[in-house]
Amino acid sequence: MIATARDLRFHTKEILEAVLRGEEVIITYRGKPRARILPIEPIRAGDNLGEEPDDLFGMWKDYDETADVENYVRSIRRGRR
Repeated sequence: MIATARDLRFHTKEILEAVLRGEEVIITYRGKPRARILPIEPIRAGDNLGEEPDDLFGMWKDYDETADVENYVRSIRRGRR
């Protein structure tokens, strides 16, 4: 399927429905292809997508105060005293 940038703006739902059916959508801008929207691979059993991770990551993973993520988040969300 080929759609313009304007189609993408005003008909996003229909374009995403086409992708969900397995179609590849080419987005054009001023008559030239600029992007391609492809369906993602089906989610496999065992993937943690949609679940919240238990551990912090990135720059926080070695931070001692975040060893217990639940308590750390609870403490920073507490109101001022």
